[in-house]
Amino acid sequence: MSAPSVRVTIKDVAAAAGVSKGAVSLAFNDKPGVSDATRERIFAAARQLGWAPNSSARSLSRQSVDTVGLAICRPARLLGLEPFYMEFVSGIESVLAERDCSLLLRLVGSLEEEIGLQERWWRERQIGGSILVDFHHEDPRIVPLRRIGLPAVAVGHPTLTGGFPSVWTDDEAAVAEAVRYLAVLGHRRIAHVGGPRGLGHSAIRTTAFERTMSELGLEGGPHVETAFSGEDGARATRSLLLSAERPTAILYDNDIMAVAGLGVAAEMGVSVPDDLSLLAWDDSQLCRLTHPTLSAMSHDVHGFGAQVARVLFEVLAGHDVTSGPVATPSLVPRASTAPPSS
Repeated sequence: MSAPSVRVTIKDVAAAAGVSKGAVSLAFNDKPGVSDATRERIFAAARQLGWAPNSSARSLSRQSVDTVGLAICRPARLLGLEPFYMEFVSGIESVLAERDCSLLLRLVGSLEEEIGLQERWWRERQIGGSILVDFHHEDPRIVPLRRIGLPAVAVGHPTLTGGFPSVWTDDEAAVAEAVRYLAVLGHRRIAHVGGPRGLGHSAIRTTAFERTMSELGLEGGPHVETAFSGEDGARATRSLLLSAERPTAILYDNDIMAVAGLGVAAEMGVSVPDDLSLLAWDDSQLCRLTHPTLSAMSHDVHGFGAQVARVLFEVLAGHDVTSGPVATPSLVPRASTAPPSS
């Protein structure tokens, strides 16, 4: 059965079964006071309407928000290694703790799985609202989640988020700054190791990279799509360094891939930064612990997560929310970037 177009309540179930709300509560809490036939009629009405009681056993009439949902479509192993999401979640948690709220975090294998999960969370009243991340072009979550009235804040550019209130960083401006910085150092063969184009923010970064290269007269800079893992970063770096037109600088879409790229360069006898400059997205402890240290595009990820949570509570309070970029990542030059040696 498809999800209901509006949020079904205990009152709707009671009306469909021809009983009181109290009888529905008794039936679902396995309490005496209703006959077996009535209990079954209530269960049948609930199934038909797609309703289930709150699994955390809150009062059915309670309206306060004490749980926020976040589903992430990433492999658990990669998520555990990626500093960005750890910092992002810690920022969200800092705001939830102030309000005595909890975060319900789940990893999913696909956007379709997330749709079903979000619908169930909302239908069963497990959450008061959700944070939606990693938007794709024509994202399949938008229509069904707006249809059920899920209160949510979207982490992504508003061209991707289908009308949900949006919070994002200005990736386009940041990529342009990174490419121009490398060009000012004298690099003409600059490569980009990014994420899949289907992922909205990856497409924005890739388009900004290609456009800025073209504006600088540096057309033809290679771009390699990855899934953000260290293995992908290593594979992409090795391929680029074995190419006939080896780049003198590489811009990576996350810190994990940049660290892996640094290891590949050492393995192949390519000196960083003398022969090759490396620049990572999302500055983290990883970038500061390598040798040489990695130049990076930096922004306050913890603060970003906190702002996302604050905007969600504004949405839940019924306030008008103006979408906007929180910040533009800024360049932090370190030892991994230098003018090319030749």
